[in-house]
Formats: sequence, C-alpha cells, structure tokens
Amino acid sequence: MDLLNHDLAHEFPEHLEKMRTLKATDTHFAKLFDAYDDNNRAIQKYELGGAVISDDALELMKKQRLSTKDDIYQRLLLD
Repeated sequence: MDLLNHDLAHEFPEHLEKMRTLKATDTHFAKLFDAYDDNNRAIQKYELGGAVISDDALELMKKQRLSTKDDIYQRLLLD
C-alpha cells in the first residue's frame, strides 16, 4: 500500500523555520505539534498493519489529525 507522508514537514514545507521557532517558544503550539505527531504515528502504525483497529476508530483518528493540522496551520498564518 502506497501511503502519503503526513508529517508536518511534508504538509507545510514552506513553514519549516516558523514551526521550529514556534515549537521552541510557544507551549500551546508545541503541544499541538506533539499531539499531531503522536496521532500521525499511531495512524501510520495501523495503516501499515502493525496493530488492529476498527475502520470507524481509524477514521475518527484521521479526523482528529486533520483538526489538529487545521489548528497548526491557523497558528502558522498568524504574525
């Protein structure tokens, strides 16, 4: 199965420096960033067959990842 890479460096390559800065200086952003990474790694594990999860539960995780990504993007657009 050919899965897309959803890590934030691939999602927002034009904002790499700003993400580094915000992660180091903004605790809320750092928590969002870490939550996104944790959720993304879990989704990848399930998609690659490393664990079993229902389709509904996986879909819910993907929706949460998207919501967190939207929050991160909104923060990147500020300033």
